[in-house]
Amino acid sequence: MSPTASASGPAAPGTRLTIRRPDDWHVHLRDGAMLRAVVGHTARQFARAIVMPNLRPPITTAAAAAAYRQRILAALGESDAAGAPAGPASAPFGADFTPLMTAYLTESLDPAELERGQAEGILTAAKLYPAGATTNSDAGVRDLAHIGPVLETMERIGLPLLIHGEVTDPAVDIFDREAVFIERQLIPLLERHPGLKVVFEHITTADAAAFVAEAGPNLAATITPHHLHINRNSLFAGGLRPDFYCLPVAKRERHRLALRAAATSGNPKFFLGTDTAPHAREAKESACGCAGIYNAPYAIESYAAVFEQEGALERLEAFASTFGPRFYGLPPNTGSLTLERQDTEAETAEAVPVALELANGTSTPTRLVPFHAGEVLPWRLV
Repeated sequence: MSPTASASGPAAPGTRLTIRRPDDWHVHLRDGAMLRAVVGHTARQFARAIVMPNLRPPITTAAAAAAYRQRILAALGESDAAGAPAGPASAPFGADFTPLMTAYLTESLDPAELERGQAEGILTAAKLYPAGATTNSDAGVRDLAHIGPVLETMERIGLPLLIHGEVTDPAVDIFDREAVFIERQLIPLLERHPGLKVVFEHITTADAAAFVAEAGPNLAATITPHHLHINRNSLFAGGLRPDFYCLPVAKRERHRLALRAAATSGNPKFFLGTDTAPHAREAKESACGCAGIYNAPYAIESYAAVFEQEGALERLEAFASTFGPRFYGLPPNTGSLTLERQDTEAETAEAVPVALELANGTSTPTRLVPFHAGEVLPWRLV
């Protein structure tokens, strides 16, 4: 990694930071027009990405995952031909971007489907959604006892289990659902399947950070940029802020600080996963108020801001580019990515657009509001 700021203060404007090209271990790319609109923002900075399977219908077979992978690559090719979407337009798309596919676990899924998908090089992991926990999770799992053979197969073949870690019991407060999940579901799961590799995705609490840090080597966690920047007060700052609504929902300030400490600690059990989740403007402001934050356009810049604020820029590369591949048993990337620090007070400073109008192959562009809309981030992708 190139020279960076010291812990005593921020880097000077013009300072460059070069790291090994990172990966995103949790993305939502959607499908159709939305896929065509957003895929380039992930590919411009990340070499690989774990793609979530919660489409309609969900990706439950190796054949469906392979077909979805082809649609992603085709959409990226269309974006490349049309030029970068509005927003970070000066950054190149990743011609070598690799989508890593996952299967959506249901209570009727045949374990042999996962074994076949892994053997054929199609499936990198499988995703557990508690039924009703988040977007397009209605087909998810209601009782872990019903997928015992699936989990046994995954443990045997080394296929990682990715978990949305919240209980869906309506009697449990929404801000407590992650902590309760640890006690009711995750601890018994790890005891029953000690050899199973598990990623506790998009953790949001001090409870989760402490549990992962203290658990055995088969448990890791991803941390999003938005949970490092916002707390639950952000949802109501100046009015109801639908662009800050996500699931798991942001928690108290003490939890945000615990996540920042975990992410910047240098502990290899924590690595980058944006959980970027695009919803069109009208969906975010509808009666649904869909959950999800679209952070892909400026994800690495967002993480860099946190690591600099915590005096830990020298640890950004490991969090973004090394720890994830190590846990998944994949080689680190060979390319690099460079950020440059800008003077946030200068008239020439580049701000994050307040909205993005993205080409999607139709006559009507997709309108999305990116995370950090209107802000000037201290680092920008070169």
